[in-house]
Amino acid sequence: MIKQLPKDKQLILFDGVCNLCNSSIQYVIKRDKKNVFMFAPLQSKVGQQIINHYNLETSKTDSILLYSENKGLKIKSTAALHIAKHLSFPNNMLTVFFIIPPFIRNWVYDFVAKNRYKWYGKQDACMIPTPDLKAKFID
Repeated sequence: MIKQLPKDKQLILFDGVCNLCNSSIQYVIKRDKKNVFMFAPLQSKVGQQIINHYNLETSKTDSILLYSENKGLKIKSTAALHIAKHLSFPNNMLTVFFIIPPFIRNWVYDFVAKNRYKWYGKQDACMIPTPDLKAKFID
C-alpha cells in the first residue's frame, strides 16, 4: 500500500503538531536500536492515505498509529505497546500492560490524548526532521 515503506519496517504515524507526540517520536528514535520504525505525521500524504484506507475517524483516533504491510494497523494503547515491544530495555517491559483489557488501556490513552495540547502545547507546523534523521521519515 505504501511504496516508500520497506517490508521489514513499521510506520509510526503521529500528530505532527503535538509537542507530546513529537517528544515521544524523538524518544522512540533514540531507543529503536534494531531500526524497526519509520515515521510520518498524520497530516502528511501518507498519513492521510492510511486514515482514508482504514476509514478512521480522526476525532476518535488522532495521536499515534502503527502500520505495517504484514500486520495491518494498530491504534491507541495497542499501537503504543507494540512500539514499546521493539524498544530497548526497560521500555520493552511495558508490554506487561497487554494484560489490561483494551477498553481500560484506551480510556487512559484517550484521556491523555484529549488533554495533550492543553498539557504539552501545540506547534504551528509539523516537525521537520534533521538531515541525519530524514531517511527515517516518509512524506
